[in-house]
Amino acid sequence: MTHRERVLNAIKHKNVDRIPFDFWAEQPTLERLYSFYGTRILDKILDDFDVDMRHVEAIMPPEKYYGDFYQNFWGERYIYRETKWGPMREDIPGALSGAKNIEDLEDFDWPNPDDFDYTKLKSTCDKYDGYALMYGFADIWQRPCLVRGMENAFMDLYVNPEWVHFLGRKYTDFYIKDYTNAFHQSGGRIDIFLVISDLGSQHGPLISTEIFDEFIAPYLKELVDCIHGLGAYVMYHSCGMIFPFIERLIDIGVDILDPIQSVTPEMTPENLKENFSKRICFHGGIDVQKLLVHGTPDEVKMGIEHYLKVFGKNGGYICSPSHLFQPDIPPENIKAFYEMTKHH
Repeated sequence: MTHRERVLNAIKHKNVDRIPFDFWAEQPTLERLYSFYGTRILDKILDDFDVDMRHVEAIMPPEKYYGDFYQNFWGERYIYRETKWGPMREDIPGALSGAKNIEDLEDFDWPNPDDFDYTKLKSTCDKYDGYALMYGFADIWQRPCLVRGMENAFMDLYVNPEWVHFLGRKYTDFYIKDYTNAFHQSGGRIDIFLVISDLGSQHGPLISTEIFDEFIAPYLKELVDCIHGLGAYVMYHSCGMIFPFIERLIDIGVDILDPIQSVTPEMTPENLKENFSKRICFHGGIDVQKLLVHGTPDEVKMGIEHYLKVFGKNGGYICSPSHLFQPDIPPENIKAFYEMTKHH
């Protein structure tokens, strides 16, 4: 199978010659890998790893520096904390955290997808023709929370519900246009579009299912329907314990669920396969908090082997870390991770 065929078969719950693997990492993690392998050519490393997917992007407006913080085009604000491998972003309350009324939201300088540069997208997709391609970083709830400030955003659910719907509408309209633009500019080559909004903590849901149904589900359904209308698949990312939402995500039409944090018994691969086999494809699962940080390469391989055995080769799984590879993960363990593409 080609890399792309392998991924698409897994999504469709069809047999694969081997379970497909994905890769994504924080920039400081890449710096460690570049030093470890003696090259700054990421494609060479991914080819050596035999990774089946590639992530493609349009060129976005640059962030701006305001002296004490950085701000991106959405109004998210953050600082950079130095690590020995490079700076890591740390969010602070965003540009609308001090909003006093809905007019403050309406008057904000909202971005337009026309500010994105899609001109190199087609050539990038052509370059990765044999791979499954994923685009985007759409977020219809968590990103508005960052712009409002997380505490404000949670209070808005009860005190200012019309503000939450205003932001949901604003972000959904943006990403419907962005994803439509990207699909056509790529020549229809994008296979998967990513949607992100965290619903869970390490111990339980962040919100109730009723809150999800009112403030998130309607907008997510619009975006999912748009992506399916383009002929592509939807990957939904949420960290944490999100078992109560999975049935709803399936009903909405989500095709792939990421990143499978096994933080409670409900979120173990065995339980997920038992409850949702054949109805959604899982992506992720390999623990970035303990196993990949503190385990030996052999222990990493054993952990991956467990997931491969549980999900099997009859589709429905793409092997990947349970979040982006973090900079505290030794390169030797990332190397061991992808040695598993050749030994199962």
